[in-house]
Amino acid sequence: MENIHVINKTAQKFTITNASGEFIIPARLNDTLRFSSVQHKLKDVLITQEIITSKTVTVILEEKINALNQVTVGKILTGDLSSDIGTVKGETPINFYDVGIPGYTGKIATQSERRLAEAGEFKPKMLLGALTGSIPLNPILNGISGRTKMLKKRVKHERNEALITKLRQEFSESLFSIYPLSEEFRADFFYFCEMDENFYQTCNGKSDLEVLEFLKHKLKQYKANQQED
Repeated sequence: MENIHVINKTAQKFTITNASGEFIIPARLNDTLRFSSVQHKLKDVLITQEIITSKTVTVILEEKINALNQVTVGKILTGDLSSDIGTVKGETPINFYDVGIPGYTGKIATQSERRLAEAGEFKPKMLLGALTGSIPLNPILNGISGRTKMLKKRVKHERNEALITKLRQEFSESLFSIYPLSEEFRADFFYFCEMDENFYQTCNGKSDLEVLEFLKHKLKQYKANQQED
């Protein structure tokens, strides 16, 4: 399995597995290695003399399964065809392809992103000291009132919120296994990370190892702030 977090809890070292499920990490006798991922249960392995001698270890992870008591999909059928036909609707929704209209198939913008696009941004072109071309009125009014600036902040906050939620789900177990933090402070810690001006550029689209390094650095800062308080 690729991208499994491997943590030496004793030596406070960590790495991730490659595409072949392989990894290299410093370890001594009686160190504890912890393996974690969103899809698997936590697995701890004690480094024995046999592992030290062979310099290798094979770890089998157990898939994490969320069991549901009962699931009802769609309408409940009685088995009586004559009565079930009257309750089941099989109409296919019409989309823009059905009527020959070209449609947008890219990423759907959030409400704040749509409002920011509608508000526009006032960028007048200067030519020989004079304004040229037509200038829409909305961008000017929105710029004067501060609405454009407010919408930009809202879009940035929503973008960061989505990334913070993803990081909490994927890295909480790995990070706090090696750098413990009380449960009551964890949500506050992730919002502390969001306040970093380089948060999005540092964490979005980066490797797990790079993100863990960033979180480790911010956790040290967070704990230092707690001590000062």
